[in-house]
Amino acid sequence: MKLALILPLAFVACIGAARAEEADDFREASKTEAETFNARMYAGSPGKTAYACFVRRYDAEHLARHPKQKVASMKLLVSAEADGEDKQLHNSFRIGFRYRHRSGDFDSSGSCHHTVLTKEGNEVRLGCGVDCEGGGVGIALSTDDKSAVVRLESVRIWLHNQPTEDEDRTLVAGSDDGIFRLDRTDTSECAALATDRKELAALRHK
Repeated sequence: MKLALILPLAFVACIGAARAEEADDFREASKTEAETFNARMYAGSPGKTAYACFVRRYDAEHLARHPKQKVASMKLLVSAEADGEDKQLHNSFRIGFRYRHRSGDFDSSGSCHHTVLTKEGNEVRLGCGVDCEGGGVGIALSTDDKSAVVRLESVRIWLHNQPTEDEDRTLVAGSDDGIFRLDRTDTSECAALATDRKELAALRHK
């Protein structure tokens, strides 16, 4: 996994969690803050590779309370890999979800370039983008580390495992699709998001 680094505030252009004019609401996390967040995300020191899986399947009662929510279920796989050249830990994300009123499985994925804190310092987030111009997500953790909080405004999506298809699709946040709280679970639950056999084996044997 070789992920290119970008300028510190460029994450705002890549993630749907914040508009460019909101850049002043965040500050870049220090190395210690980023390492602490990674340890929380992966429930311990990540080592050379690490995975965290979060899942939510919305029941009928929840969807009845949120009639405008488009997403019926969502899986989030956050991955870390130490780069052999720069010796830095690089995070990435993959999301799989199903719509409420449309058939098919949809995916999105990208790199998480920066760990940032809200201006007040009360929430740490990963800023993750889909090829920058594809939008992206902000990923935070609940205070007990048992859930991931995913924020988005828009993110490019595609049919499951078909990221090069010609048709351009986007998941756009509406009044009920801007924030998703997903529950931490065994990494095997995110096996469908694996991209190769080695990763699939790692997810199934965690």
